[in-house]
Amino acid sequence: MKIKSLIFLGIVQSCLFLNAQVKSVDPVEYVNPLMGTQSLHNLTNGNTYPRICRPWRMNYWNPQTGKMGDGWAYTYTAEKIRGFKQTHQPSPWMNDYGQFSIMPVTGKLVFAEDERASWFSHKAEVSKPYYYSVYLADHDVTTEITTTERAAHFQITFPENEKSSIVIDAFDKGSYIKIIPSENKIIGYTTRNSGGVSENFKNYFVLVFDKKFLTNSTWIDKVLSADKLEAEGKHVGAIIGFRTKKGEKVNVKIASSFISFEQAELNLKNELANASFEETVSQSKTEWNKVLGKIAVEDTNEDQLKTFYSCLYRTVCFPQKQYEINKDGDIVHYSPYNGKVLPGYMYAGTGFWDTFRALYPLLNLVYPSINKEMQEGLINDYKEGGFLPEWSSPGFRNVMVGNNSASVVSDAYMKGLRGYDINTLYEALQHGANNEGPMDAVGRKGVQYYNTLGYVPYDVKINENAARTLEYAYDDFAIWKLAKALDRPKKEINLLEKRMMNYKNLYNPSVGLMSGRNKDGSFPANFNPFKWGDAFTEGNSWHYSWSVFHDIQGLIDLMGGEKNFTAKLDDVFTMPPVFDDSYYGAVIHEIREMQIMNMGQYAHGNQPIQHMIYLYNYAGEPWKTQYWSREVMNRLYKPTPDGYCGDEDNGQTSAWYIFSAMGFYPVCPATDEYVLGAPLFKKTTLQLENGKQFIINAPNNSETNKYVNELKWDNAPHTKNYINHFDVLKGGELNFDMTSSPNFKRGTTKEAFPYSYSTSK
Repeated sequence: MKIKSLIFLGIVQSCLFLNAQVKSVDPVEYVNPLMGTQSLHNLTNGNTYPRICRPWRMNYWNPQTGKMGDGWAYTYTAEKIRGFKQTHQPSPWMNDYGQFSIMPVTGKLVFAEDERASWFSHKAEVSKPYYYSVYLADHDVTTEITTTERAAHFQITFPENEKSSIVIDAFDKGSYIKIIPSENKIIGYTTRNSGGVSENFKNYFVLVFDKKFLTNSTWIDKVLSADKLEAEGKHVGAIIGFRTKKGEKVNVKIASSFISFEQAELNLKNELANASFEETVSQSKTEWNKVLGKIAVEDTNEDQLKTFYSCLYRTVCFPQKQYEINKDGDIVHYSPYNGKVLPGYMYAGTGFWDTFRALYPLLNLVYPSINKEMQEGLINDYKEGGFLPEWSSPGFRNVMVGNNSASVVSDAYMKGLRGYDINTLYEALQHGANNEGPMDAVGRKGVQYYNTLGYVPYDVKINENAARTLEYAYDDFAIWKLAKALDRPKKEINLLEKRMMNYKNLYNPSVGLMSGRNKDGSFPANFNPFKWGDAFTEGNSWHYSWSVFHDIQGLIDLMGGEKNFTAKLDDVFTMPPVFDDSYYGAVIHEIREMQIMNMGQYAHGNQPIQHMIYLYNYAGEPWKTQYWSREVMNRLYKPTPDGYCGDEDNGQTSAWYIFSAMGFYPVCPATDEYVLGAPLFKKTTLQLENGKQFIINAPNNSETNKYVNELKWDNAPHTKNYINHFDVLKGGELNFDMTSSPNFKRGTTKEAFPYSYSTSK
């Protein structure tokens, strides 16, 4: 009996052991889509909203707490939900296009957004990337949502009620709706947008219900008409009603299209068909785990795991698919540039000023196949719009500065992406680099000055001129790299090589930083390096002076050598957070976010300075990069509604965290190097698309062990302050020996420093 018991116990223990070994973790369950939603106009903690979606999908859905047309669609501190909105909004500042909403109500027939709104509580709210649920207290209704790429499935649980209704709001600025009772169907379109579209823009939608309509009404503006099945006007909508039993579930399947009603119907058929709500939830969860699981992190710190996967979720939300699959199975898109339906890919909803820095490099490393589609989409942007976009939502938007499409195109090719028309993209880069576009933020504003003087002058009424110059110089470097790879004519290559050194023209030796420069060559009198805006974009000289991504050694030389350079880097963190807001006439939220973080002039909530921490590696003090990268990750990122330190900005601020948590960062896109920091987790595994695994081990990592004592690639010592992209693609293990004290000897010689143009010859 004793022997049998021991055998049984052994079997049980073996089973438990095996179960522990094969136990799988769902990365999507660590995601908090509410991270960053507790934001205001004057202080943002991410400026995000919870997106129920698939990775890189065409449509998002989100609960709507804000008023119709308000970019702040969902704020964590709101008390009421006005509806559930289809959206394509990249950020509150850009606002939306292709938007409409639905809202279940009970009792009195109400349709205006304030009247139909219901109190809700986060305690009765479940937010996942693949599933959302909330209890609408005023209506005693629970709404559940799951999505595909171009469709959504709602499951609405009603109480026992004689007057249960669902409101469909097609929004103002011109809309249409039609109820088709015989098919339990509603069709319509919305035209509301915030720019970047052609005059014929429409977002067509179709809703199919699994319950017959008892009542039918439409409205135009504020006038409700019972039994009228069709409405067209400035602001229209529909209400369908039915009797419900307690706990009765009404299913609504919704799809939309930028092309036609027929395409919307096809999208619905192709993506939802006869799938149950539970099946779609399961399929969406599986897809999210597949995408997020490309980076597997292991640690005991639950909050850091939640932060990591919440950030990774954000990075794969942008940009979004603008293309659809027609009845013949062809990829087609509605062009926001000319209003035509054309073949091929298109993506939208991102600003390259933000995302060239880390978001696109992350795609090139972990998700290159999706960026290949994006590069093909850029070709169509150029063919249809005449330029590459710098901000697309969905077409050209007049926001930010620079010509950073050059980096996005070049980095993809230099990181090995192939199979698309790179020569047409190169033509687009040359065109954008040498011409002003149809608006200030397309092409290069001030290009004539830049190409003749070597900078955009301060005194010729071109705003943010120094920022433009610095970014154009880096962009010329990116084009230069691509030109060499494509074996372009020597004259062409030499011109780009000359222009990429234009950053030197803005170095003001009297202050030891970059500044604006007058047309006559003089520097402006009374230059204030703490002045935000003016010569710079959403920052000051202390933020922008490091924007020489391609030639940090050249910048070091300008600043008087390595010790002077690192002293200036140190100053960023030790100076008080003083500022001059006179250019704006008020304290903009980016200024306030810097001021309150207790990190001096370091303004991580905005993009220009985010790479600066990694520059210690170029001057022989890599331990300071290790310290500050850990400080920023721990202090400025949390898996909470106030979890970011400024605008998240289309995945860029999240991508910074993803790279930094892995232990390296792409300081200079268009090169094949990542600059080393220190990993956050004990183990990180990249599942590369080529089938290889790249493993980052740091077993003795801890809150105190934040410094790199020794680094080995597989079993060989790695003494460089960088790693190579193509070496990573081969797979292998990067083994960090972490310690609580800095190693003042490792990475201090010039042989260890990352790429700089000045030392690459």
